[in-house]
Amino acid sequence: MKKRSGTSFKGFVYATYDQLLACFGDPAINMDNDKTDAEWVVDTQHGVATIYNYKDGKSYLGDAGLEMYKICEWHVGGKNNESYDWIKTQLFKPIGLLHGSDEQVL
Repeated sequence: MKKRSGTSFKGFVYATYDQLLACFGDPAINMDNDKTDAEWVVDTQHGVATIYNYKDGKSYLGDAGLEMYKICEWHVGGKNNESYDWIKTQLFKPIGLLHGSDEQVL
């Protein structure tokens, strides 16, 4: 995955595996990396961003590692902070507004 080359850690998102699936689709799994079990490579308007677990899954810890559906802390990498902010916005944006009111549906 050359596209992710040059990205570096920018921060965390706290989300379930299912939330990430719903927002960003299927991840790459077991990318010949013994520290990461799943990784999303996402094109943003600010450049590429990556979302991945790090050293807490089965690839790194074997049987003691977490199943992907139990991982809630995910690393976000990017080439700038704007791509990290974009990931957070997409993941946690409100679903919509109720009947034109200002009340958000989460």
